[in-house]
Amino acid sequence: MIKRQIPNLITLGNLMCGVESIFTSLVTGNLCFAAIWICAGIFLDFFDGLAARLLGVASPLGKELDSLADVVTSGIAPAFIMFRMVEVPMKELFPLWSVILIMLPFVLMPAFAAYRLAKFNIDTRQSHSFLGLPVPANALIWVGLALSGISVTNLALAIILAVVAMFTNILMISEMPMFSLKFNFKDMTWKTNSTQYIFLAGCILLFAIEWIFFKASWVVLSLIILWYIFLSLPQKKHAE
Repeated sequence: MIKRQIPNLITLGNLMCGVESIFTSLVTGNLCFAAIWICAGIFLDFFDGLAARLLGVASPLGKELDSLADVVTSGIAPAFIMFRMVEVPMKELFPLWSVILIMLPFVLMPAFAAYRLAKFNIDTRQSHSFLGLPVPANALIWVGLALSGISVTNLALAIILAVVAMFTNILMISEMPMFSLKFNFKDMTWKTNSTQYIFLAGCILLFAIEWIFFKASWVVLSLIILWYIFLSLPQKKHAE
């Protein structure tokens, strides 16, 4: 019984990280710490499924619990971060109608994330790759911005962030094929893993540019996910 609950405890740890992120955003307003809690939750999210497979205790309950945790940690928590990041300066600088309009994509983010996760649970085509942007990947876009300490001080930047948020919201529930980040270790040739090699090379280049010119601003996390989306555009095969 204890062995069976180990992956579920890891999943609940993911959920608790999401709750702590929301609490931090609301009560302290420290968006950097709120983003770190999301990173911790996504880290645990990677290991709950791995633990279930290694222990041979994968179950429908664990799958549903994992989705519920992801809605909180990767859906609701990043929405709170971006809402706080954009809403606080905007309500002091711009009319109420513009604030409401620009906040809408961030308010809708949890709904799109929940729909995406429910769809994923019943879609047998996504066992090795994805259709639509994974919810944790979407969360990392906003985590990177929060960790970089970006300040929204003008309407143009607020509109850009709102447009990007709406685009990634729609992308989460789309049928766009997204390649798997996992290498085929049985065949490490270029032909089999070309997309993964190109993605890895691009990530290294982004890290190098970010380190040289921006001195570890963390916005590289956001850029890596956008690079992943861009590289997935030519994908023609549906997820298996």
